[in-house]
Amino acid sequence: MRELTADLFLSLDGFAAARGYGAYFGYDGPELDTWVRHNFDPGYEILMGRVTYRALAAHSSGEDEVSRLMRAAPKAVISNTLREPLTWANTRLLDGAADSAIASMKREAGPPIRTIGSLDLVRSLLRQDLVDRLRILVFPLILADAGLEPFYETLPTTRLELLDTTVLDGRLLLHEYRPA
Repeated sequence: MRELTADLFLSLDGFAAARGYGAYFGYDGPELDTWVRHNFDPGYEILMGRVTYRALAAHSSGEDEVSRLMRAAPKAVISNTLREPLTWANTRLLDGAADSAIASMKREAGPPIRTIGSLDLVRSLLRQDLVDRLRILVFPLILADAGLEPFYETLPTTRLELLDTTVLDGRLLLHEYRPA
């Protein structure tokens, strides 16, 4: 069975985006950059929803290292509205109900699976007990009214076991959990 890791970048108060803030909420740094590059390694198959697929595909046409790694990595997108052929290299379409399509994907031979963003997808995967590992990178800011895309508000109570905590660039906390 392939392990599925859900990766989220969140503010301290649980928002994935904010008005007036760009990538990484303005907290980029060398250790974060290394972590991002390492996690686009082709050793993972990247799973995402339609919205994240469209956003990342549009921003991965450059010749920088992360764009090249993203294009090379095997990717799967779950969508009932997209149609083959998909334009982003090395991307396959999973259609149908997300829970059954992803449960089937986990039984296939292949590298470990990880999500990028795709908050609705990650919430669905958590509800269906399909997440094996949850990694939350916490950025040291409280967004309050500037926050967009709250992650936690519609989740059921979920018990987690802490596996590891890493500090990146002396200010970002990467927490790794598995469902308890």
